[in-house]
Amino acid sequence: MSIIAVIIIAILILIDQLTKLYAINVVKPQGFVEVIDNFYYFTYVENRGAAFGMMQNKQLFFIIITVVIFAVLGYVLAKYKIEGKLFYTATVLIFAGGIGNLIDRIFRGYVVDFLQFSFFPPVCNLADYYITVGAVMLIISVAFCKKNIAPRNIKAEE
Repeated sequence: MSIIAVIIIAILILIDQLTKLYAINVVKPQGFVEVIDNFYYFTYVENRGAAFGMMQNKQLFFIIITVVIFAVLGYVLAKYKIEGKLFYTATVLIFAGGIGNLIDRIFRGYVVDFLQFSFFPPVCNLADYYITVGAVMLIISVAFCKKNIAPRNIKAEE
């Protein structure tokens, strides 16, 4: 992974963590802030589970799963020569989102969620959006850009 990718990941994590601090300091005392009438809200939630609040209080499990996903992505990046910005952008987003939520799980014991749309009731955070967009991009990259993926250290046929 390039230094630029690492810098972008760090910036995305910083943005995620700053928005969560805002949620803790401003939204939590109020519980709810309407940003756009009847459409977009900040709603403070301490999520001790996965997406949509599933598997509550399994923090160690989620920490282990996150580390395993990072290991698999790291292995793929090391083993395969991947050309194309879509795969790398997806990987950057997944790493940033995973690390952002991992920080919450380790240091708070829960993930701070606060972004809510009226048409999509579950409350999320920026890291969740990074992961979701990254996963969709990764699927598209693998499904439609296979020609950009090749094993590293291919030996020339003799």
